[in-house]
Amino acid sequence: MTTVYDFTVQTTDGGQQTLQQYDGHPMIIVNTASKCGFIKQFKELQQLYEEYKDQGLVILGFPSDNFNNQEFDNIEETLNLCQVNYGVTFPMFAKIDVKGDNADPLFTYLTEQQKGLLTEGIKWNFTKFLIDPNGQVVERFAPQTNPLKMQKSIEKLFIE
Repeated sequence: MTTVYDFTVQTTDGGQQTLQQYDGHPMIIVNTASKCGFIKQFKELQQLYEEYKDQGLVILGFPSDNFNNQEFDNIEETLNLCQVNYGVTFPMFAKIDVKGDNADPLFTYLTEQQKGLLTEGIKWNFTKFLIDPNGQVVERFAPQTNPLKMQKSIEKLFIE
């Protein structure tokens, strides 16, 4: 059975990284955009990361330019904005497509596992996927859902 650990993603320096290294950790995987109205969610995502990282939570951010060109062309600009303005310390990855013919295989898998309310694919920036410690996609949260509203779902993963 396929899990998120079967995927390899591109790092911000152009290298490749397998998600296998996060085996056993609950995760939030989110597509981000630096010029999106939901950008303040970086702050809440960072809060979740700080609150739960010692229990193993990992948050992985994937910048995407699929919606109204709301991401910088230069990944350094993205990283700088995230770190300086929102204090982001969780891993960010290379800019990818999250929908369409060129969608990254990870996001194709995520959307197959947890379909959206109105559409199967990613509808907008800051769609959040909650992954259990076994690498299974257990819940999907809409772009407008404040990350702090995910806490009960995250905490369930530490009990199971």
